[in-house]
Amino acid sequence: MMDSKGKRNDPTRRQRILDAALVVIAEVGVAATTHRRIAIAAAVPLGSVTYYFTSLEALLTEAFLQLAQTSSAAFRARLEKATDRASAREAVIDIIAESIWAEPRTLLLSYELYAFAARHPPVSAVMQQWMDSSRAALGRFFDPLTARALDALVEGIGIHNSIDQAPLDRAAIRAIVERVAGG
Repeated sequence: MMDSKGKRNDPTRRQRILDAALVVIAEVGVAATTHRRIAIAAAVPLGSVTYYFTSLEALLTEAFLQLAQTSSAAFRARLEKATDRASAREAVIDIIAESIWAEPRTLLLSYELYAFAARHPPVSAVMQQWMDSSRAALGRFFDPLTARALDALVEGIGIHNSIDQAPLDRAAIRAIVERVAGG
């Protein structure tokens, strides 16, 4: 495909750059992520990265937004199957016990996102959108305070289970969810 100046136009290049940014962040962390590393991972010229993104922070912010949207979609999809409060509790248990949002790569990226957001206010807005989305999905069945507690529980247990030598099993997760959300 050619653009108006007769140059090749790659309609997937911008998305490849975003995807590559997440790959690089997962491999080396935000602190070691550079335009050059992203360009190499995306298999694009270095100039393409700066063409599509005005700064590294803008690129990282958008990549983290993509991560948050993907993770929120998986979270919402499981909760959308719920028809009542009891099935919503089961959905929360599934989300935690089956690592629906918290597969290892996503957890690693979320650690990086939290650390980056602490020092970059535009990224904290990404975190807020992610939390708002999760709480809205939970809010179909739970009051706002319980939805907030369950959201923190989903993330907290996911994070702890990812590094704990004795992660919580489904029965323990069920007991905790029922204590928070009522059984």
